[in-house]
Amino acid sequence: MNWRVLGVGMAIVIPLVVMLAAGFGRDPKLRSEAAVGKAAPGFDLEQVQGGRFDLEAYRGSPVVVNFWSTWCQPCKIEHPILLEAAQSYGPAGVRFVAVVYQDEPAKVRSYITRYGSRWPTLLDPGGRTAIAYGVAGVPETFFVDKEGKIVHKVAGAVTQQAMIETLESLL
Repeated sequence: MNWRVLGVGMAIVIPLVVMLAAGFGRDPKLRSEAAVGKAAPGFDLEQVQGGRFDLEAYRGSPVVVNFWSTWCQPCKIEHPILLEAAQSYGPAGVRFVAVVYQDEPAKVRSYITRYGSRWPTLLDPGGRTAIAYGVAGVPETFFVDKEGKIVHKVAGAVTQQAMIETLESLL
């Protein structure tokens, strides 16, 4: 047996095992909690409905930024809650925007045609916007105040109660 090769292999394997073990027991969805209290990362993305969307254009209004996918079951559960909130709070000045996470535009178009949408739905090629927000998986919803600061984040399907409480605090 070549002890030198074994030593080099162990020098590589041991640090990798330590790094992996350090991550066990941590909820990966907590990564984007660090965004709360900070300025919402700006983005200018293509809309599935056509045209472009620039978050900066909504400065001065509360904004709900929802990351979702058509293949995500919790996203399907929260969709009616988002539709109802957009209908109820849109007239009060709250803006809603959906950012597509790792999905195909044709599937997204079919989904919003079938289930409805009251907001711009944005394509995020390469996931740059999701990365900027620290999204670990979908759904994740970020509540942005009038000044552009993230004031609350929900990992997983947003509940009606959380939606109402957060939006009321923003108005």
